[in-house]
Amino acid sequence: MEDVRSTYVFSGELGRGQFGITYLVTHKKTKQQFACKSIPKRKLINREDIEDVRREVQIMYHLTGHRNIVELKGAYEDHQSVNLIMELCAGGELFNRIIAKGHFSERKAANLCRQIVMMLHNCHSMGVMHRDLKPENFLFLNKDEDSPLKATDFGLSVFFKPGDVFKDLVGSAYYVAPEVLRRRYGPEADIWSAGVTLYVLLSGVPPFYGETEQSIFDSILRGNIDFSSDPWPSISSSAKDLVRKMLRDDPKERLSASEVLNHQWMREDGDASDKPLDIAVLTRMKQFSAMNKLKKVALK
Repeated sequence: MEDVRSTYVFSGELGRGQFGITYLVTHKKTKQQFACKSIPKRKLINREDIEDVRREVQIMYHLTGHRNIVELKGAYEDHQSVNLIMELCAGGELFNRIIAKGHFSERKAANLCRQIVMMLHNCHSMGVMHRDLKPENFLFLNKDEDSPLKATDFGLSVFFKPGDVFKDLVGSAYYVAPEVLRRRYGPEADIWSAGVTLYVLLSGVPPFYGETEQSIFDSILRGNIDFSSDPWPSISSSAKDLVRKMLRDDPKERLSASEVLNHQWMREDGDASDKPLDIAVLTRMKQFSAMNKLKKVALK
């Protein structure tokens, strides 16, 4: 048992998750700032909850060192709570930053999606499935133009071996893969979620929509993707080709993380255009993001 407050000073709240609250903390000696995810033990009701937190810590230590994954600096446990000290990502949420900038292009979307898929490639090659990939779980490290994008939440992530089949329904409604809804899935489900994210980045709306969780699921299982409404006619065929291949209903036909990174639209020297996207995309993205914050649609 080690008291986190003997080393760090707690200040403002940065955000609230399903289990815990994230605070801004300052190291007493070095004056360096970090984020601290504080999980009250009274919320860890059964052994499964405790295992989930333990696994999150293990996975973050396992993945640490990758440019697009938030770094876990230390874990403290006292009588009241489990405290995870992580590097502070002060550059803001993915959508908020795009909306604030006010101009966006296919090339910028490709750059952001590339970072998300590089993170996934790293996870999958190290035997970790993310299982809750969505824009809200990505933060920019700082305010710099070329700030790296960081995955910050591994609360639903699991270790896997090739051929493992998972059956538990987890994730977030708009981003969940059809095979997760059918209760037989593997790491390909993460690629689906990244494909949904790319669709939203390019159009401002999710590919599968519904007023209720069930109607979103029905839409996902029907699998009709709209490429005819605005702005899709003005989006390059190369971008649409990649989205289609990431959103294949059959996980065996879906691209792997390394295949996505090698796609001609996604490569750093690829053919994604620098032409600004229609401003309506940002307006819709803002509405979708605000609505999501109200709903907080999580499955677990």
